[in-house]
Amino acid sequence: MKILACNSNRPLAEAIATYLNLELTHASVRRFSDMEVWVEILENVRGEDVFVVQSTSYPANDHLMETLVTLDALKRGSARRVTAVIPYFGYARQDRKTGPRTPITAKLVANLITSAGANRVVTLDLHSGQIQGFFDIPLDNLYAAPVFSKHIIENFKGTRPMIISPDVGGVVRARELARRIEADLAIIDKRRERAGVSEVMNIIGDVRGRDCILVDDIVDSAGTLCNAAVALKNAGATSVAAYVTHGVLSGGAVARVTSSPLDSLCITDSIQATEAMRLARNVHQISIAPLMAEAMRRISQEASVSSLFN
Repeated sequence: MKILACNSNRPLAEAIATYLNLELTHASVRRFSDMEVWVEILENVRGEDVFVVQSTSYPANDHLMETLVTLDALKRGSARRVTAVIPYFGYARQDRKTGPRTPITAKLVANLITSAGANRVVTLDLHSGQIQGFFDIPLDNLYAAPVFSKHIIENFKGTRPMIISPDVGGVVRARELARRIEADLAIIDKRRERAGVSEVMNIIGDVRGRDCILVDDIVDSAGTLCNAAVALKNAGATSVAAYVTHGVLSGGAVARVTSSPLDSLCITDSIQATEAMRLARNVHQISIAPLMAEAMRRISQEASVSSLFN
């Protein structure tokens, strides 16, 4: 078993390798002067079971291209099996046609990864479950719920936390976490009456006097999350925290979170933290390295991965 890291999230790859008592495979992933990606594997991988760790986060196109070129290099180096470990799967939000003449880019990316030589894919909290069907190779979609539930139990002792889904589409995810920690569930129903008018948020459930925990898979601009925190506070919530798997946090999102009523925003290290995220008073990272490492070990040993979540 070998682990190879590209450039998007080397600290996570190093943490996974440390957990498994392995050294990262020596490889060079660099650019020519015109920004073409060049990859060279600097040790023998013939007949090896190789895991490539790379989130396709910002800059998404560069990191996706690094992944594809690395997979091709390993295939041509006669690796026995190549697994693309993609903690944050970029383009996952483009999983369906949203209007006439629009692409389904998540399917295109799945085709590219398969054609580049991946035999298997491991990812975390896909934006929508149907993306698993876009791949013609095995895909393991891991869940951050066990990591989040452990953190919540440790940090909300003696309270009655309430899990909140920020929209109707996230109810399944929120319900699963609520089941794990034996908590109540509420839902925020949001709608926009017309363009240019702010969203109206209706809370389905009684949150008065409760410690509310928003649960989602991606936080990008953080607008919806911060608006939900305001709505919960106005409805009488004692405190509002958020647990989100992928902290994209683009543009002024970190500043928006810092100035919001959110007491804390806990994200995983599926995407490498920026300096602004590290300095923010209410943004915290939880490591998914043990979860990813254990899944990779089980895949390599042909053991059950699903039992990780029982």
